[in-house]
This record gives sequence, structure tokens and C-alpha cells, in this order.
Amino acid sequence: MISFKAVALVALLCVLATCGAHAQDSYNDTSARRELYYSSSSSTTSGSWRPARATWYGRRNGAGPDNNGGGCGYSHTNEAPFNSMTTCGNQPLFLDGKGCGACYQIRCTSKNNPACSGEAKTVIITDVNYDTKVAPYHFDLSGTAFGAMAKPGLNDKLRNAGILDIQFRRVPCDYKGQQVKFHVMGGCNPFYFAVIVYFAGSDGAVVQVDIKEANSQTWSPLYESWGAVWRIDPGHPLKAPLSLRVRTDDNKVLLANNVIPVNWRGNSDYRTVAQFH
Repeated sequence: MISFKAVALVALLCVLATCGAHAQDSYNDTSARRELYYSSSSSTTSGSWRPARATWYGRRNGAGPDNNGGGCGYSHTNEAPFNSMTTCGNQPLFLDGKGCGACYQIRCTSKNNPACSGEAKTVIITDVNYDTKVAPYHFDLSGTAFGAMAKPGLNDKLRNAGILDIQFRRVPCDYKGQQVKFHVMGGCNPFYFAVIVYFAGSDGAVVQVDIKEANSQTWSPLYESWGAVWRIDPGHPLKAPLSLRVRTDDNKVLLANNVIPVNWRGNSDYRTVAQFH
């Protein structure tokens, strides 16, 4: 195991948090704090290229699934910052949901197909493919992402290749100024809480989420439900405001204090003012 050492603490940030797409009539003030723990060497952003195979699914210029979602539970993947540059990952990439949100550069060269540009394009794991026959590492790309590897004007010609030998490498995610966002799932109530973490920059992949109730010093772990959904059945009504703690697969930690307000509800977005770096 790699031993991780804390070498940086980032200062306390206090501002008003804003609601996301599912805006509420009233929203409590909240503060968010980020504490980033950097490893001495990154296990997730190696610069070396590795071989893989790529296919594509959905519409030729789409984001994969017809509903612009996928097995990770994200939504609106056809919109910024996903921009339809999305992909299924097979199990070594999807990792039972712990690979959701991870970013990879992919490329193909003219040796693979005359239509390939050789330019690296970044894609985000948003879905899962359980096919074990294509390759040890299999990217089932959106039509948009598959075509993006082509030379100008040859997108459709490349898509006609079907299965394509490519190269890939893990890279940090860059969400273009977006801060970390929590989406509380529909159907949640004080006795059942489930959440998806959006826009975890840098590493991208979340491997643990913990929750702390109001006036408590105790963090309780959330458990993987499916895809990128983390849940808890506390056995008692949760006392809000709720704080969330997120850890990525490079052992960086972000704390969002009181980010879920007293008047929280399901199918709502709650934004922080913090981001991984």
C-alpha cells in the first residue's frame, strides 16, 4: 500500500451557498471548507499510455444513453461540463461505481485507422459495460467521444470502424470553474438519505462519503447503493443541517460543513464553494 502524507491544508472559505437546478424557495446560509490531502506520488494520473479497445453506442452525436444518464446515476451528460464526452467503462475502469467520474485521455493513430487524428481527447466515466470479451480495458464511448478521435471531417468514417484499438491514460478532471455539487436523490427523507457527488475535480473518482448531523462530532459512513450513489439508513430521523465529507481515490478529502440545510428535500442540488485541486 502507498503511504499518503498530509502536506497541505487549504484555508476556511465562508460564503453563501446557492441551490442548483432544483431551486428551493428558501435556502439556509452554509459554509464549506476544503481540506486537501495530497499524496507524495499520484496513483491515478500516470503519464504512461496503455492499450485498450473502444466501441460506441447511442446516437452518433449523442452522450451515450438516450436519457443522457447512465449507470453512474449522473444526469444531463449531454450538457456542460460533460459535453457528451462520456463513456462506459468495463469493470477494471468502472470498479463497481468507484470509477464513476474518473477522467481519461484516449487517442487512436493512423496505424489503428486512417481516420484517426492521433490527438488526445478527454472522456469521463459515466456508465458501465459488463462485456468481458472485447478487451481487458474496454471503453464503450458515446458517439460524440468516439468521433472526436477522428481527423476533421472524418468523424462518421471513424465511427464506422466499430471496434477500434486505442490508447488511454488517467488524467485529472477539469470542470471549468465548477465547484463540487451534491445531488440528493428523489425519494429521500429523514430516515433515508442518498446522494451523488458531482464535479469532483482533479481525481474525479469518489471512493467514500461520510455524513455528520447537526450538533454532532461523529462522522457516519455512507454506503454504495449503485453507481455513484451513496446512501445511509440511519435508523433515526437525521438532524439537519448535514455536513458531508468526500474522499477521492487519490486520498484527497473535502469537507462541506452544513451543506445540506434544515429545509432540504429530495431531488435537489446543493452546491459547495470548494473544489479538489
